[in-house]
Amino acid sequence: MKLGELKPPEGSRKKRKIVGRGPGSGHGKTSCRGHKGQKARSGGNIPIWFEGGQMPLQRRLPKRGFRNIFKKEYAIVTLDDLNCFDEGVTITPELLQEKKIIKKIRDGVKILANGEIEKPVTVKAVNLSSSAKEKIEKAGGKVLSENEG
Repeated sequence: MKLGELKPPEGSRKKRKIVGRGPGSGHGKTSCRGHKGQKARSGGNIPIWFEGGQMPLQRRLPKRGFRNIFKKEYAIVTLDDLNCFDEGVTITPELLQEKKIIKKIRDGVKILANGEIEKPVTVKAVNLSSSAKEKIEKAGGKVLSENEG
């Protein structure tokens, strides 16, 4: 087989339908659109969700629940996750993201007290549960808020 003999497989290429070229073409006069009606007009395309004037589905279903648009979404980290850091390291949200412990920082990072921490580390500028703070300080670590050192 030579390069000039290459052809696409049978049935993989479909010919374009040519419409509006007279009655002999088989697609003349109304150009496959039928007679009158919204779909026969130019610009007469209707959105996919349109139900022909029937009450739309999203209006037929009952409203349910409430979505708080002001809700804070924290990236959750457990104390077990912090064991991968060396002693004396200052843990920040950026460092957690760099080590791929969290994907997105979102509205902040929250450390929960699941598991134990074995090394003294410094945790900076994150939210903590009170029991997580106690466990970090018990292991010899420190918790700094945003305005501290």
